[in-house]
Amino acid sequence: MTTECPATPATAAPQGLGRWLPLFLIVGLFFLWGAANNLNDVLIAQFKKAFVLDDFQAGLVQSAFYLGYFLVAMPAAMFMRRYGYKQAVVLGLMLYGAGALLFWPAAELRTYGMFLFALFVIATGLAFLETSANPLMTVLGPPDGAARRLNFAQAFNPLGSIAGVLVGQHFILAGAERTPAQLVAMSAAERTAYYADATHAVQLPYLCIGLVVLVWAVLVLLASFPAVTAPHALATHAAGRNGVLARLLRDRGFTGAMAAQFFYVGAQVGVWSYTIRYVQATMPGTSAQAAANFILAGLVCFMLGRFAGTALMKYLAPVRLLLVFALVNVVLALYALAWPGMGGACALVACSFFMSVMYPTIFALGVEGMDDDERKLGSALLVMTIIGGAALTAAMGKVSDLAGIARALSVPALGFAVYENWHRPEKVWPEIVASIRSAGIEEMEIFRTGNRLVMMMQVPDDYDAAGKQAADAADLRVQEWERLMDGYQQRLPWAKPGEKWVAMRGIFSLKEALEANGASR
Repeated sequence: MTTECPATPATAAPQGLGRWLPLFLIVGLFFLWGAANNLNDVLIAQFKKAFVLDDFQAGLVQSAFYLGYFLVAMPAAMFMRRYGYKQAVVLGLMLYGAGALLFWPAAELRTYGMFLFALFVIATGLAFLETSANPLMTVLGPPDGAARRLNFAQAFNPLGSIAGVLVGQHFILAGAERTPAQLVAMSAAERTAYYADATHAVQLPYLCIGLVVLVWAVLVLLASFPAVTAPHALATHAAGRNGVLARLLRDRGFTGAMAAQFFYVGAQVGVWSYTIRYVQATMPGTSAQAAANFILAGLVCFMLGRFAGTALMKYLAPVRLLLVFALVNVVLALYALAWPGMGGACALVACSFFMSVMYPTIFALGVEGMDDDERKLGSALLVMTIIGGAALTAAMGKVSDLAGIARALSVPALGFAVYENWHRPEKVWPEIVASIRSAGIEEMEIFRTGNRLVMMMQVPDDYDAAGKQAADAADLRVQEWERLMDGYQQRLPWAKPGEKWVAMRGIFSLKEALEANGASR
């Protein structure tokens, strides 16, 4: 049994500064958490130098970070439902700021474990921000502009990522680097001073970040936000054989989406986390500061890929586009593995272009066709699969320690391959073809047009439509197939209600299915 109170404005929208200030403050959150995410890529290189870590130990930066997301995602959603959007944002900013300020004592103590704890605290704050900021943007203004506001806000996320790498490149990685031979030639006191300087390099940037974030929290606290009713006051019985969770876990399409998202996020985070390490190892003499340019180039490609991917979906079904992009990334990762050096580094940069549309689209495909209860719980479970960023990054570091950084790229290649396999178009099951034929249907074609499926059939004069519908309702295999077909319906972001159908693409033909009828699922 589910009860829900939707998030809707309770009072008229404020005008003037009172209208724009909340929008400005919430849009800024997208920038702030983008900066935090990609600063980790710089920290891995810096901590490896400051604490003399192997690649597995340095990769624990991402493990601690994404573990925070994993553990706090559900509690953050519960807090938001209980206390509201604004309170969740303020708490998230306070945690983010506190974690950033912890970098100062961690640097003074030169304790790697304390740095990892600080990153964990930052990630818990970001979990609150990401859980609340997206839905909050949809209610900060007229309902018909919700999608436009959210897309505008999300555009600031990659800008924050680029800013984070630039801060790391020019304020953290700017110190002098020493070769192993130079370090050996130093006295013990000189080496200690060198490592201390490398550790202290993170203090001022993170102090500034922490103070800015806390000031932002105060501004959000003092700002007057539109009154919004309790968001998603949801009470769902998820246990039991027929509960929401049980239904989701029996849905092979959804569990496949969870696996694909786990491996994809792990592959993405692994590629970005070890780009600096790869460049330095395969192009001797390259400083960490110079190697960070490859991450910047990758982030620019990531932004361009989002625009290009969205445009291509106008002509190519999202499932097929993702299949192509995933296959390209497998090839690029394997190229970087087999041909280390400048060519391999450029391949890693190119990976970002083809990774750009994967996360949001697999998310949408994973929850497509679900009812309201399933979509809410399914969304939370899919968010939790970003723990792949912790697991695969650590695995990549271990492979690097054992076999070299180039061979470690086999880990993201595997991640992209798992992703590609989940998105491979489904073969028509033989029993579905048999069901269609037994009903006397002579030809059937299904097309996707805009955000719906259109079926065209050639049937005899005595075709019993009601009988066919009743038979389908009683056949669990047919129901499972229809649910899968519903998953192929992708709402085109530019298609507005009442518009002409923008595209018609065939996704099923009985004649083609009969030709491949010997194939098994």
